[in-house]
Amino acid sequence: MYRSIVAMVFSALAFPALAQMTPVGVWRTIDDNTGEVSSEVRIADNAGVLSGRIEKLLRKDAKQDDVCDKCADDRKDKPVLGMEIIRGSRKTEGRDLWEGGKILDPDNGKEYTLRLTPIEGGKKLQVRGYIAFFFRSQTWIRVQ
Repeated sequence: MYRSIVAMVFSALAFPALAQMTPVGVWRTIDDNTGEVSSEVRIADNAGVLSGRIEKLLRKDAKQDDVCDKCADDRKDKPVLGMEIIRGSRKTEGRDLWEGGKILDPDNGKEYTLRLTPIEGGKKLQVRGYIAFFFRSQTWIRVQ
């Protein structure tokens, strides 16, 4: 009986740590060129498939009514605020890694193949986008 109680207590204490090793949540994005805080993105899981929307524009020069005039798909000329920039990423079995989706940079309209990796116990998220052999990486910071 005592072992069961101890096991349940340790399981309950470990659960929050495990829950954070996921991209699901709200993230503060950092511009990889300027180092400036850029936006907040909420990543959600829908039946194992991730999507992410811009919830706040935080750059000091950001216009809240900006549209994605450089986008080439269904997001063309749509408001950046509320825009879905992450689509279709799935967890790699047995690893804390999400791949296979796409991420859009609304500043230049380019869409990259996506890889998301929670780091530092889930406090940060390594976001890497690929086009052919070229890639861009950013580290986002968890807000919640």
